[in-house]
Amino acid sequence: MWIVRLALRRPYTFIVMAVLIVMLGVASIRKTPTDIFPNIDIPVVSIVWTYAGLSTEEMERQITTFSEFSTSFAVSNIKKIESQTLNGVAVIKVSFQPDVDVASATAQVTGVAQTILRRMPPGTTPPFIVRYNAGSVPILQMSLSSDRHSEAELYDYGIYRMRQQLAVVQGTTFPLPYGGSSRQVSVDLDPQKLLAYGVAPQEVNAAINAQNLTLPTGTAKIGTREYTVSLNSSPDAVEALNDAPVKQVNGKTIFVRDVATVHDGFAVQTQVVREDGRRGVLLSVLKNGNSSTLDIANQIRDMLPTLRAAMPEGMKLELISDQSRFVSASIHGVLVEGAIAATLTGLLILLFLGSWRSTLIVTISIPLSILVAIAALSALGQTLNIMTLGGLSLAVGILVDDATVEIENIHRNLAMGKPLTRA
Repeated sequence: MWIVRLALRRPYTFIVMAVLIVMLGVASIRKTPTDIFPNIDIPVVSIVWTYAGLSTEEMERQITTFSEFSTSFAVSNIKKIESQTLNGVAVIKVSFQPDVDVASATAQVTGVAQTILRRMPPGTTPPFIVRYNAGSVPILQMSLSSDRHSEAELYDYGIYRMRQQLAVVQGTTFPLPYGGSSRQVSVDLDPQKLLAYGVAPQEVNAAINAQNLTLPTGTAKIGTREYTVSLNSSPDAVEALNDAPVKQVNGKTIFVRDVATVHDGFAVQTQVVREDGRRGVLLSVLKNGNSSTLDIANQIRDMLPTLRAAMPEGMKLELISDQSRFVSASIHGVLVEGAIAATLTGLLILLFLGSWRSTLIVTISIPLSILVAIAALSALGQTLNIMTLGGLSLAVGILVDDATVEIENIHRNLAMGKPLTRA
């Protein structure tokens, strides 16, 4: 009861506190990030090794087993390790103890993966280190389609142009586009010609690798001028690789064109995206860090007219999924529920008690309580998400009950003849 006595003795102090609560609550709403899910550090890190063309058995023997072994003794606080090996892909899932520092664990896993890279088969690329986060869900999804341009052109534009233009938005991550065809220079070997010339596939591979190099050159000073010297180490056109010599057989030089064909092609397509029956490309926008979902979505939506204006003629960019609308609807729902609760409670008290003063007190107390809760969430580093907004929605009902009971109890004591302060 001390707070009630203090409020009765210092009414203006509490009026000033109410004004400060309104100011602090509004400021907290404006600066607190809004998201779909709360920030939860899931203690799981995945190591994804890729080696195109390597069989499942070789991936398991050469990469998966050694990576599991190295991770188990070099990384601390491991709870369990699971792995899945496929043709050309190995996924190692490392689960840590609940109280572990996920950032430090990720750094340890990354360090081990980089250390054992030299032990892996030649040509192995560094692995992807994936850290799980409940908030890493697609905020926006956009489709890129065209009646004139091929899937390859759509894919190239999405990965090389669209991602660079959208990367300026703070707190975003852009995975590779879904669908489309990725560019790949292919060497089509002719088994009959290889057999006829006595050339092995490994010799063709070695010849192309040896004659498609990027080497440092330098400059040459002639008189008062300095010229850049370039070596004929890498062809300017893909077709020129067909003229690369492979070996000599009986004094005759065998070129790549004699046993194979090098052409600018595309990798085997494993994903197909369709929009209205036409093949296209799907671009996803992920959120990272403590950025606000609403801020990211608003910035990207504002950029859409500029992106469409810069696109080649015939390409279409459409926004097909926007998770920020769900967050906005949740915030709107809390506001509407609070307004309805305050209005109905005020009308109830006005109808049964006939006191404008009591009605005003109850109507003000509900939004003030919500603002205090939001300010506390912001001070604790929390976000406005479906969990916190759902909790506020439930709390509105408790506020209505408490306010109604308190006001009715005061009027009951007044009816018993007690003075106002005592009541």
